[in-house]
Amino acid sequence: MNTNEKQICSESESCREMDRKTREEIVHQLRRAYCDEWLAFIQYRTAAMVVKGLTRPESSAELLENADEELEHACKLGERILELCGEIPISPQEIIENCNCAFVAPTDPCGYRILCQSIASERCAIAVYRKMLAMVGDRDPVTSHLILEILEDEVEHEYEFRQIKEDVEATRAAWGLKETK
Repeated sequence: MNTNEKQICSESESCREMDRKTREEIVHQLRRAYCDEWLAFIQYRTAAMVVKGLTRPESSAELLENADEELEHACKLGERILELCGEIPISPQEIIENCNCAFVAPTDPCGYRILCQSIASERCAIAVYRKMLAMVGDRDPVTSHLILEILEDEVEHEYEFRQIKEDVEATRAAWGLKETK
């Protein structure tokens, strides 16, 4: 961080409103969530390109839409980290090392399996944001609002992926096919 950036941060309202320890705790959690969002973006974009099966059009469209929202989340988290005078992870290695949720490469293009992976990823994100919300509480209302906004999106993503998965299961049952694992 150069001298001008440090001066701007030292004068920032967000930096003056809370004590250093609280700010560092919040920035640490925001950085980890930022990493998760970048990995989710990559995971969903890649999955949208490789997904196969009867639900390909619907699954691919949902994956692309959610990937864009994950990228938007990463940008918002990055902005908040900088507002709090923190530093964002800037290398792929740093992002991988600092995430909460595992990156799940879509090595099996089966649409059903990709949906299951996506549901698990969203559930991890939901758990992370709930934990963050409890940790931040009213110590930083701006960050709490941001977390709630992102949490709402993550819950919606999980629901949408689950709905497509349930449609696949209902179709398989109607056709008398075995459940896909």
